[in-house]
Amino acid sequence: MTDEITARAGREFYTFDGRILEVFGSHPRRFHIRNMDLRVTGPDRKGRRTVEIVAGSPEAPAAQHTWHHSAEEWQRAQGLEALLEAVRAGIASAREHGA
Repeated sequence: MTDEITARAGREFYTFDGRILEVFGSHPRRFHIRNMDLRVTGPDRKGRRTVEIVAGSPEAPAAQHTWHHSAEEWQRAQGLEALLEAVRAGIASAREHGA
């Protein structure tokens, strides 16, 4: 992957270049696909979704970062699902290739 994917959800701006996921907002974060795990939960009964990133190896997680998005934010966040799927694919590929 050589193209950057971007999406905005609520106050956060997500960008992914194939290796690095950056989340800009009140507390900007940067994650490498070889040092993270990604989970998206929801929607709950009100349509809210949660994006959760655990940084560090699966055996010894270093930090957990969580973003909550309302149903409206998620719906308006064009491209966010595709970006998160690309991140998941990048993580899986890195694990397959001996990360």
